[in-house]
Amino acid sequence: MKRPRSLVLALAVPLFGAIVAAPAASAQPQLSGETTEFSVLAREGQSVVSVERAIRAAGGTVVTSNAAVGLITATAPANGFAERVSSDRSVFGAAKAKPIGSAPKGGKAKVKPSVVEKESRGAATAKKPAQPKAVGMDPLDDQLWGLKSVRSDLSRTVQPGDKRVKVGIIDTGVDASHPDIAPNFDRAASRNFTKDIVADVNGAVVDGPCEYRSCVDPADVDDNGHGTHVAGTIGAAANGFGVSGVAPNVTLVNIRAGQDSGFFFLQSTVDAITYAGDAGVDVVNMSFYTDPWLYNCAANAADTPAQQAEQRTIIEATTRALNYAHRKGVTQVVSLGNQHSDLGAPQEDVASPGYPSNSIHPRPIDNASCLSLPVEGPHTIGVSAFGPSQAKADYSNYGVEQISVSAPGGYFRDYFGTPWFRTVENQILSTYPRNVGVAEGNIDASGNITPEGVTAGVQKATAADGRVGYYQWLQGTSMASPHATGVAALIVSQYGKGSRDFGMNPDAVQRVLEGTASDIACPVPRTVDYLDEGRNDTFTATCTGDASFNGFYGHGAVDAWSAVKHGAQYLRG
Repeated sequence: MKRPRSLVLALAVPLFGAIVAAPAASAQPQLSGETTEFSVLAREGQSVVSVERAIRAAGGTVVTSNAAVGLITATAPANGFAERVSSDRSVFGAAKAKPIGSAPKGGKAKVKPSVVEKESRGAATAKKPAQPKAVGMDPLDDQLWGLKSVRSDLSRTVQPGDKRVKVGIIDTGVDASHPDIAPNFDRAASRNFTKDIVADVNGAVVDGPCEYRSCVDPADVDDNGHGTHVAGTIGAAANGFGVSGVAPNVTLVNIRAGQDSGFFFLQSTVDAITYAGDAGVDVVNMSFYTDPWLYNCAANAADTPAQQAEQRTIIEATTRALNYAHRKGVTQVVSLGNQHSDLGAPQEDVASPGYPSNSIHPRPIDNASCLSLPVEGPHTIGVSAFGPSQAKADYSNYGVEQISVSAPGGYFRDYFGTPWFRTVENQILSTYPRNVGVAEGNIDASGNITPEGVTAGVQKATAADGRVGYYQWLQGTSMASPHATGVAALIVSQYGKGSRDFGMNPDAVQRVLEGTASDIACPVPRTVDYLDEGRNDTFTATCTGDASFNGFYGHGAVDAWSAVKHGAQYLRG
């Protein structure tokens, strides 16, 4: 189990607070600026009703409320509202979310950077059967080295997953029309907690024009591709078509919290996490960090007082949400991050705040008071990434402080000095929405793969009945955590109990996942510089620990076969 950060978590309680130095009631700050969305958090023990009253008194309008954690969405003028509402004793703090009704000034959409993941570019419920029925492999599975690495090809002969096990994909959406996703997709349970953001306060395009009149996409759509890729790795159906997932018989639930552009803001992520608990989801995958701060710091001197208060609000609200979902029986698997940083000794943050545009300023990061969320929150299983050679991927975060396990995430630059170096096949192949492929220029309007798509390794599968599916290669800890999530879903399938509310204690799931992982020792020498692979010295990483637990691999590489065959011994704490 990952090492606790008691000092940091102590800073995430209301005692420290998100207090903004507010003027006396007779000298409240003036409200000005365009209408902006805020997330306002209630203090522990204070009712949502009292906070809603404070919001209205401060000049805001209540939009929605999440009673599970006391987080309320409100709209108000951009300037002065946060200070006003934070002066109320019922309020912990307020975090500015996004402007409302901005018009774009043109230019390319401000998509959240995914240079790591796309580095190679340009280069329904059912009763549990007494004995689970084995399933086979799909035509493209011979390209899924990650699937074989976690031994899903073996585990599915014993336990391919139970339909009663619900896996939530907290991501950019899931394309339910994909032939590999459709058989396992639960449309009724799926939700979208986001609304498209046309542009930011500076007029820079974010999500771009709304595809639907409401600017709210249906809960079976993915206009980014990230969430669909994640879903395929976890639970693509073993249906004799395309690819299959680690747990090919479980149920997939889209719990969307990410914008088309790849941003994940506080209110939507908190709503998604608490919904998972309320909806009876067994396992969730979270391959993101909560925007706009890569690290949320309690009192970073590089930030303004308002920014500090915002980050304290994010820490507290996210902590409450993770605790809530855990109490409700949700196992929470999170990617460790792609900043090639030891999370126990983080590098300077040069990516925050990532929203709105032109806001980033360099920030030294104090490990004692800064958190990358959700991975550094409570009850999370942090997953690092390795390549096909089992070398730690150059981009992957690491460190004994937060890591739990490791999993295949892809490593484009693996196998330096061999013909396999810098090949797309070193990455992870999974499901790809056609609409995204067309938008990215990898698929043409007729459904054919373009020359650019061929270069990127995009693949197409066509069934005898005319169904068509597309697949793309990506890499990242975002690709590693779904492998671990799939194994966690198999663990619940194998050892879960309950006639009506079938499920499993998340702490027991974590014990089995970590206990059955395959040990991987630190490399020799322990310090890896990645210079031959074309990286600079900021990528240099040192592995600490022993074979049973270390900073590169945690308790080891997740192992589906071992988990379903030998996991029973870890069920009791």
